[in-house]
Amino acid sequence: MTKTTDHQMPELDFDTPALKRHRKIRALKDRAAGTGIAIGGSSVILAVLLICFYLLYEVAPLFMGASIEHKATYSLPAQQEGESLYLTTEEQAEIGMRVASNGSIVFFSIADGSVIQTVTNPREEKVTGFAVESDTSGLLAFGYEDGKVLVTKHNYRISYPDGVRQITPFVEYPYGEDAIQVADFSITNLSFREGEEGFTLAASGESQSTILKVTKDVNFITEEVELTEEQETLPFIENTHSLLVSGNQRYLYVATESGQVNEFDLRDFSNIRLKDTIQALEGDAQLVSMSYLLGNTSVMLADSSGRVSQWFNVRDNSTNEEKLTFIRDVDQTSGLTNIAMEQRRKGFATLDDRGLVAVYNATSERQVIDEVLSDESARLISFAPRANGLLLEDGKGIHFYYVDNEHPEVSWSSIWGQVWYEDYQEPTYTWQSSASDNDFEPKYSLMPLAFGTLKAAFYAMLMAVPLAICGAIYTAYFMAPALRRKIKPIIELMEALPTVILGFLAGLFFAPFLEENLAATFSILIILPLGIVAFAYLWSRLPQNIRWMVPEGWQPLLLIPVIILLAWFCLGMSPFIELYAFDGNIRGWITNDLGITFDQRNALVVGFAMGFAVIPTIFSITEDAIFSVPKALTQGSLALGATYWQTMTRVVLPTASPGIFSAVMIGMGRAVGETMIVLMATGNTPIMDFNIFEGMRTLAANLAVEVPESEVGSSHYRILFLAAFVLFIFTFIVNTIAETVRQHLRKKYGSL
Repeated sequence: MTKTTDHQMPELDFDTPALKRHRKIRALKDRAAGTGIAIGGSSVILAVLLICFYLLYEVAPLFMGASIEHKATYSLPAQQEGESLYLTTEEQAEIGMRVASNGSIVFFSIADGSVIQTVTNPREEKVTGFAVESDTSGLLAFGYEDGKVLVTKHNYRISYPDGVRQITPFVEYPYGEDAIQVADFSITNLSFREGEEGFTLAASGESQSTILKVTKDVNFITEEVELTEEQETLPFIENTHSLLVSGNQRYLYVATESGQVNEFDLRDFSNIRLKDTIQALEGDAQLVSMSYLLGNTSVMLADSSGRVSQWFNVRDNSTNEEKLTFIRDVDQTSGLTNIAMEQRRKGFATLDDRGLVAVYNATSERQVIDEVLSDESARLISFAPRANGLLLEDGKGIHFYYVDNEHPEVSWSSIWGQVWYEDYQEPTYTWQSSASDNDFEPKYSLMPLAFGTLKAAFYAMLMAVPLAICGAIYTAYFMAPALRRKIKPIIELMEALPTVILGFLAGLFFAPFLEENLAATFSILIILPLGIVAFAYLWSRLPQNIRWMVPEGWQPLLLIPVIILLAWFCLGMSPFIELYAFDGNIRGWITNDLGITFDQRNALVVGFAMGFAVIPTIFSITEDAIFSVPKALTQGSLALGATYWQTMTRVVLPTASPGIFSAVMIGMGRAVGETMIVLMATGNTPIMDFNIFEGMRTLAANLAVEVPESEVGSSHYRILFLAAFVLFIFTFIVNTIAETVRQHLRKKYGSL
């Protein structure tokens, strides 16, 4: 009930049951809404954190250290045959093989050292020289006192009797059991290299050196292999320690005990010449070993001071000659006694006179293992083919170790620094994750991908930001409301276009069109702004009765035919501009006269296509921010005598600056993460060149291309996750900076 008097307002009762129920329901709704919003926001944060942790989970193994575990120790198998010249295992690391000093080949069980088979050398003469063609080929060469060389090959046959794998070792003689006559002196040093077209044998004795080249020719009629021999005498090098024929059989390296490396050119076999002489070792160090890294490109020199240096041929631009060049080295504190190469990666292990074994990777310059595994009697080490096992021979016999070393080729320097790769003329940033060659050196530098991401985003923003912001300013502040209600939805609908369609059109239509009409493109960039300004000036000079025929705020519609006419004029004049200004070939002028590389799918195409995709995002947010400026501010400014332009620049833009900045940063985030446009509209080549006429490869595009093809758990696979994490961190940093600046601008201009 309400009570009233003549002089008082009626009193309302707020404690009625209906109002109490209403307040309770509203409070319940408020709590439910608050709880739902909190749960939703927390879920988003949790989802982002889970993505971050999952990426870190996949990336972390790249930077974890390797480990080595002892598995078996036993006395030297077939010890009566003598010490080992060479150790290895077959693919599964179940059967070991050692070459004894008397030339016998002993196969034994890795698990317990029991002898499986001993193959006696068919020649009874004393073995005076020994060479391994490569760990992967299985070819071995034995040199004798009578100057002959016997080539053998150890191989393995796999069968599955009763469903159980059985590995049977055997020895082949690819060139017959009759030794090849290479020299007329006792062979002390020997090198053997085989290729598709033949093989080369180099041998030296106490006072002589010789080289034999055998070429394989296939008879087209009988299909029989015919061998053609060429033999030449080499200049003798005193104190020769090692011989090494290059993988392509073009060069021969003769190293002395003091580390002097003499390089002979074998390309003109009838006129072999000493090409270069290099002093590779420092001080009083003595050469311990000269061998090839996987791929037969890098020469690895190990010396008694504990240093292992890597050398390979680098082409000199001035002379166009290849020169053996020092690349990098590793140092230990003690003298080396042996070195072993991995068979499928650019890694190697060293053994020093304390029994310490260290495992390195040449590309990443990373040491992954450094452990004492034996005593001072250790003399020989060898990797299993998959680098998951290590054989070590010392005075006690043979030790087998399991090696867990999954990602040695990855390090901070190989990902973000310049690396001097094999067959390159200088250190570079290079991404090349695969090749058709099994001896391929992976190149995992993320710098070209990060650079390409920023390059694509830069050119896209260079086009999108001025057009989107200027268009939003005019639409929100100067355009007629009725026209604004039509224009704004149309521009926002542009964002609904699938980026795969934009990329498809950019790559297959726009890129060829742009290449054929380069003169028109650049003339449009100059003539179109000048033409619009000229038209605006002429329009302002027309009589008022003509200008008043167009309602205020509808003038932009007059520019449509002007833009079409100017574009048509530039396209029509393009052949004449190209003919008279660029001798009929503007692309040739850019390439030959300016020295700028031109690719059809380049950054200019990406700038137009991605800019077109980013414009709606920036335009929509900027337009909303400007339109949301309180009318009282603009009306007050105009009332105080300011012009529309002064009001826009000094009142509206500062007030809307937080929203405008957010629009730019969100647009940049979209450009950084864009995938399909850069994938289809560029050459997708990971190069570091800011040239607008060359393409690029971005982090996002690289993920789209290579993730489906990568082996799960491999270094390549995890580095792709690292690229995704870098992209995640980049967008996180951009968004954090955007929010920080936005809050600062809001505080600064919020009192207007």
